[in-house]
Amino acid sequence: MDLKLQYEGAKERLLKSEEVCMDNRRLFKRFFEFQEYKLKRKNNISSIDDSSYKTLLAYISRLSVVNRWFNNKPWTSLTKADIKRVYDNIEDGKIKTKLGRPMKDKHTYYKLILRGKPFEMAGKKEIAQEVMEFYTPNRKEEVRFIKEETFRKLVDVAIRPEHKALLWICWDIGENCSSILQLRKIDCTKQINPDTKEPEYFVNLRREILKRSRRPRTEVTNYKETVDYIDLLLKNKEDGDKLFDFEARWAKKIIDRAAKI
Repeated sequence: MDLKLQYEGAKERLLKSEEVCMDNRRLFKRFFEFQEYKLKRKNNISSIDDSSYKTLLAYISRLSVVNRWFNNKPWTSLTKADIKRVYDNIEDGKIKTKLGRPMKDKHTYYKLILRGKPFEMAGKKEIAQEVMEFYTPNRKEEVRFIKEETFRKLVDVAIRPEHKALLWICWDIGENCSSILQLRKIDCTKQINPDTKEPEYFVNLRREILKRSRRPRTEVTNYKETVDYIDLLLKNKEDGDKLFDFEARWAKKIIDRAAKI
């Protein structure tokens, strides 16, 4: 689905939700107006782009989660005791994810919501900062990685060749999946490696397909399998055609299915 339509639909559902009190709906509406304007001016763009819509969509999810933590109480009426209860419950592992695990992404919620603009608009940012006086982010979080033998198991259970191709390119290039899905034929240049005499591809990662924190660059493939699958993807395609005919939501299903198996 188009990200603009996805965001507008999700925002409308949140702002009309009976699970969100009217005071908080008004607060959220003001916040989105502020955030939309901020993203345009901060990024020097005349209209909201896909990267900005992704940011806004993430806020919709986080605002809904935090609203549940406070049992839908108007945020403008929250007391120090309310905020301390939620903060302590998160830190003590009493507030869990849908999978029943302690919150790993708590720092994001603290930074963007409790100590961010939404609580500032509600007049509660200073109280939250006071409550969280002793909070220090964990700088030694475990690094998540995947071994090659495990990756190859994912490829083995992927169904279609284009699914295997997506996995190989993501693994080989080391870039965000949503960016890989926006690659076009013109971004892939084949050559013979002067040292190994084997074919390889230069993959051009354009600025407009990357997250803003990522650097535009050209990456060279390392695996023969990646070359073979890019060859397959490029058959019968024009320079402007995308390598893949599915979007990020479907790619997530593909990867989730392989991981589950």
